[in-house]
Amino acid sequence: MANGISEQIRGFSIEVMPRTAAKIDDFRAILPLGTRVYVAMIEGTPLDEMVATAKRIRSSGFPVMPHFPARLIGSRRELADLIDRYSSEANVDEALVIGGGAGAPAGDFHCALQLLRTELFSKAGFTRIHIAGHPEGNRDIDPQGGTANVDEALASKHEFLRSAHAESAIVTQFLFEAEPVRAWMRRIRELGIELPVHLGIAGPAKLQTLLKFAIACGVGSSLRVLKRRASDIPNLLRKHEPTDLIEDISRFKASNELQNFANLHVFPLGGIMASAKWAAEKGGHAHTLGAFAR
Repeated sequence: MANGISEQIRGFSIEVMPRTAAKIDDFRAILPLGTRVYVAMIEGTPLDEMVATAKRIRSSGFPVMPHFPARLIGSRRELADLIDRYSSEANVDEALVIGGGAGAPAGDFHCALQLLRTELFSKAGFTRIHIAGHPEGNRDIDPQGGTANVDEALASKHEFLRSAHAESAIVTQFLFEAEPVRAWMRRIRELGIELPVHLGIAGPAKLQTLLKFAIACGVGSSLRVLKRRASDIPNLLRKHEPTDLIEDISRFKASNELQNFANLHVFPLGGIMASAKWAAEKGGHAHTLGAFAR
């Protein structure tokens, strides 16, 4: 199954924050050329840092996709300013448009669809728009459980994007087993949603780190995979990789059960360098393997 893992890792994307990106001297040394880099918008991070991070990575030759979280954006004017600065200062024309996890909206927006309907992205010439997917549901959207609201929201965004002049895809929250992905992809296809899916996975990290982020981010039933491993106390300090998950994804894909699957999206919970090195080793990226060998 090793070849299957290598095949799935090719074309992966990765997520960074300004403070973690600042620790990387040169992204060209550790990532394959063309790797899409998402820049997460964290509450309290100054816009100048966000734009500067996007500009530095974009000027190194990578496509950059900043987060636009509805609940952290106070007004249409603020959204327009964000889009303008990313476009004019960092040469960015891609966006991940999400609701955001803030408890209360900062202003006028509370969901991703509201941002999309402003038409500000299309007016600025953005060529690619990604939206969020939640294979295990989302308690912020469906507080009583189930998937009724999250499915309706995804269907509405999909319907809007069908007429948008931009390439579109879904990028999911990270999870730890493949069965929820298979069930979710079957369900969204039944809803008529055929957007490519970029599946979120957690990069290599200590088990205790994975548990902390998984609980904070509301990971669903696949959290049981980590809990089983955590029953062996020495496991907590060991570094765990998403190898089993990717093997299952490869198997399901081979049996034509994941027709929407396009790429893997890496959340580098154990650090950017650790995730980049792991991807280079598993995916056989020659120039990046050389960088880690030095």
